[in-house]
Amino acid sequence: MRQHDSPLQGKTILLVNTGSIKKRFIIQRLKRLGLTIVVLNREKNWAQQYVDHWIIADNTNYNEAISAIKEFLSANPHIKLDGALTFWEDDVLLTSRIVDKFNLTGVPYGIAKNVRNKFLFREFCRTHDIPTPQHLLVKHESDLQYLRDQFAFPIVIKPAYGSSSAYVVKVEKKEGLTDLYRYVKNNLSTSIESALSDGLDIFAEEYIDGDEVDIDILLQNGRIKFYSISDNFNKDKGLFFVDSGQAIPSSLPANVQSYILEMAEMTVEKLGIQNACIHFEAKHSKKGFFPIEVNLRMGGDYVYSYTKSAWGIDLIEYAVKIAIGQYIPKIHAPETPKKYIIGWDLHPDESGMLVELDNPDTLKKLKYVEEVEIYKHIGDPILVPPEGFEHLGWLTVTGENTIDAQDNLEDILTRISYKVVKFDPESSLGKTERKSRTSAAVLNKNLLIRTARLKAINRGESDDIKNLKIGILANIYKETSDPIAKNITESATAVQKTLETIGYHVSTINLNNFLGSLDVLRKGEIDLIFNLGERLYDDDSFKPQITAIVDALQIPYTGSDVFTHSLAADKIRFKKLLAYHEIPTPAWDYAYELEDEIDDELEFPLIVKPSSTDYCLGITDQSIVTNRKELQRELERIIRTMKRPALIEEYIDGDEYEVYILGNGEENLRVLPLCRTIFHGGTQKPWHINTYESKWLQRGDQAMVTRQLPPKNISKKIESLITEIALDTYNILNCKDYGRVDVKVDRDDNPYVLEVNPAPWLNYSDPHGLASAAKLAGISFENLLEEIIRLSIERYKSKATKT
Repeated sequence: MRQHDSPLQGKTILLVNTGSIKKRFIIQRLKRLGLTIVVLNREKNWAQQYVDHWIIADNTNYNEAISAIKEFLSANPHIKLDGALTFWEDDVLLTSRIVDKFNLTGVPYGIAKNVRNKFLFREFCRTHDIPTPQHLLVKHESDLQYLRDQFAFPIVIKPAYGSSSAYVVKVEKKEGLTDLYRYVKNNLSTSIESALSDGLDIFAEEYIDGDEVDIDILLQNGRIKFYSISDNFNKDKGLFFVDSGQAIPSSLPANVQSYILEMAEMTVEKLGIQNACIHFEAKHSKKGFFPIEVNLRMGGDYVYSYTKSAWGIDLIEYAVKIAIGQYIPKIHAPETPKKYIIGWDLHPDESGMLVELDNPDTLKKLKYVEEVEIYKHIGDPILVPPEGFEHLGWLTVTGENTIDAQDNLEDILTRISYKVVKFDPESSLGKTERKSRTSAAVLNKNLLIRTARLKAINRGESDDIKNLKIGILANIYKETSDPIAKNITESATAVQKTLETIGYHVSTINLNNFLGSLDVLRKGEIDLIFNLGERLYDDDSFKPQITAIVDALQIPYTGSDVFTHSLAADKIRFKKLLAYHEIPTPAWDYAYELEDEIDDELEFPLIVKPSSTDYCLGITDQSIVTNRKELQRELERIIRTMKRPALIEEYIDGDEYEVYILGNGEENLRVLPLCRTIFHGGTQKPWHINTYESKWLQRGDQAMVTRQLPPKNISKKIESLITEIALDTYNILNCKDYGRVDVKVDRDDNPYVLEVNPAPWLNYSDPHGLASAAKLAGISFENLLEEIIRLSIERYKSKATKT
């Protein structure tokens, strides 16, 4: 059907979460149907070219998400939502909340919560006379004894909010119960299975041995308009359950299929589901029919593909029609399918790195191949149980009958060539021994991801570094009157937009949502962090800890490490380091307590400032003191009021220089044109310093300050001396990739180092910042960012060869 002929043309659908890029085929289909697509998502992402409107909100925070929708509709009164739906298990509950709040067609929240939570679903079945396995919510390890006493083994342990068999384990004997329960409890993670964001409850149930089937159902006004039964291949892989594949149509006898459909219809009716596209999972055993899951969204991976190929039914289109309340007549499937289909997941035997992969496009040319979807690239880690629950991708094949389809599946599996290898036995990974199959799973997973990231960095040549997945770690403020927060946000936005424009795969990770940031970082989908982080919990004193966290997660990143950031942030330790290396700096002392004695040899005027703040915070016109009384006043303000140690320096009257440096070590260091600040007026008030008010609030007489880039009318001797001192300081602190050294020159042309900033802001709108200094040196903002990325990659490569 052509787009302009679609009965959905002009309708507006709210898509709750785009899902990962694996779901691209869904949003492409929605676009071809002529829909106006409004997406509710944490951030704009790969789907941007298909989306008409974005509503940015945290989908795990239902109140925030619903408020964001209200704000969007209020700001866009011409837009009317005709329906809402999701294709992502994580957002089933949120979608039901939206359905309730905006009076849309769908599954109410009261029903959805009993279905989404598998334990509650078991309880619902038990109380409504629907067959259900014996089950128990395991709240504490002490509950395991009840399982040993009251349950017949084998049993299954699983998360109540899980998806796709993640963390589902089979316990064959009582003796292994404690270890396997601890494995599930200790390893449950939203970074591995994002659907667990709804909760981490664990329950146990009787293992049902039998044929597993899936039923894809279109339900409207309480009536089944279409159904399709498919056979699930055995998921049982020893301890774990792994999706293997499905065949359609089902090979079960007709009378068994009729019984299964009848039981599914009864279950849906008792649940009270009226309108939905459902993926119903069940088992048919000697004990009867047991519903296992009711997924209130279209089935994943190849479900859409084989349903359309076998029966000609477009589940995406019908899911939309149901969501917007467009009537659909009952669909009578033919007695025999158009094609016999088998979908198959591609799983390696062990976790490792993908090192070889034939071009899947060659497989698509085979006449019996319906679709091939490969998610992984060479160099990517693939984590299978117990480390993770991933697969390489999936495929669907066709045949003239079931046996023919099976033969074709065997044929294509012999043609698929990929290799996943365990890591170098000389590495840490090879030295990690396990007491059991499930021990140290998290450690093993992290080592795999770390190795893969470093491999990605090491293979990043100049021609293909744009294939690296770059995460911009930053603080993003939507609305703020704080000038520092505005500049922090502008810097991150400028970097993201520029890297995207020149072809990089970029996503921004907002540190203001710290726990959400951790989840994103732990997923292992980022090859390199572009570190622009300034604050944690809105506190700049935690800035060094940002790099410590990224180091702990073993993700390569741009810029200096925690050691350098910590030294630069602690001005007292920094001064001690300068003194040790005989780098010229104003005479100084410090105080942690008001009772601490201050060196009598320091000559007034002095400047008193907090020892651990950035952005000139705590520096005012009163920070310059000319006698002991004023000194005591400022010490009390900083130590008692600001609760920071105080740094006391002799005041240097003169011009201030910002020295921007690119590079690492001695081989590739570059000093950019200097930026000079000239303070006019006499040697007394206003004092020749940058205060918080003058720098950020633009208060004071701006005519008293001139900034020059490059500096004018200074001697080559002074320029060289400033440059050399700045380079020495940069190297002493072991700054990496880029940084800034602040130097003040007195009236006798003596330079003194004041501070080092290991991560100056990258904002092209600052006429005297790093980007402007680079531009003056012939380096565009685009090239500057690429240079920082290349410098970090070369640094990690060098580190790898040394180790």
